[in-house]
Amino acid sequence: MVTALGLGAMDTPHSPQAAETVEAALDHGVNFIDTARDYAGSEFLLGQIVRARGAAGLHLASKTFSHTMNGSQRDIDRSLSTLGVDRVDLYQLHDISTIEAWDRVHREDGALAGLRDMRERGHIGHIGVSTHSIEVLERVVASDAFDTVMVEYSAFYPQTARLIERAHARDIGVIVMRPLGGSGRTSEMRGRIAAGYEGILTPANLLRYVLSHPGVSTAIPGARYPSRVIENVATVSAFVPLTAEECRELETAAASLY
Repeated sequence: MVTALGLGAMDTPHSPQAAETVEAALDHGVNFIDTARDYAGSEFLLGQIVRARGAAGLHLASKTFSHTMNGSQRDIDRSLSTLGVDRVDLYQLHDISTIEAWDRVHREDGALAGLRDMRERGHIGHIGVSTHSIEVLERVVASDAFDTVMVEYSAFYPQTARLIERAHARDIGVIVMRPLGGSGRTSEMRGRIAAGYEGILTPANLLRYVLSHPGVSTAIPGARYPSRVIENVATVSAFVPLTAEECRELETAAASLY
């Protein structure tokens, strides 16, 4: 079981408080951290912390950008070494967002076969996939190939809601990326709040929006500073689901911003 709030660690290494940010997440009970081989410095940062404090109770997820069997297995070997663990709980195919990419990873010598082999050998626990494509997401949900799927979902991007529901019904874990909107939207919202904005469109309400969907397993907002982690933890600790009317109001407010 993972916490409803995870940490997306793509940008964390680029912060002057990178280690403190990860430590804050762990100290406040977050037990799921998502990284990837090609997130510059991310696995290395996490590996330093894991070696210092251990990995007991922590669920790490990483990703391969490779579409081939050999490439994906090399990535897993590197992840194990860099993270300082014998097993990665979840390994994902990164950004399979075209039908061509979907077909490549499903070949006999494709990345999915590589992940399955590494799972059989005990090096990874579960197999996942991330996608930005509705068409690919439909294929993921219809297949029996993946334990988890990572999708974009927020008040800014509600289009995946129905497929999240279907994934949940098929016992596929749903990891939500960009729950606060991504693309600089969080910074803009914080600036508006600092200038006196008192409307519904806030980072806390955006996180509540995502977690109000019963099909969501965990949301992984990125964070570069401990204060952001602590704010998100406070929101989840006092979580009250948004009503359907509040969700619609938040979607309208998000659409007016972008």
